[in-house]
Amino acid sequence: MGKKKNSYQDIFTGYIDLGKSTTTGRLIYKCDGIYNRTTENFENEALELARSPRLPRTLRRLNEYYP
Repeated sequence: MGKKKNSYQDIFTGYIDLGKSTTTGRLIYKCDGIYNRTTENFENEALELARSPRLPRTLRRLNEYYP
């Protein structure tokens, strides 16, 4: 049989920009709720995007729409 994981449910409430998503994400990350392979894939994808020659143009365009 597989390894049984402990389950935990919680509700985070609060105003906008209070850090609910950040806090939840950090808790999941610290409790090993995300597989290492998944985080490695995200890191590799971010590095490829950072090396893209289109990135500065895309950021400028986004800055024009959302100053």
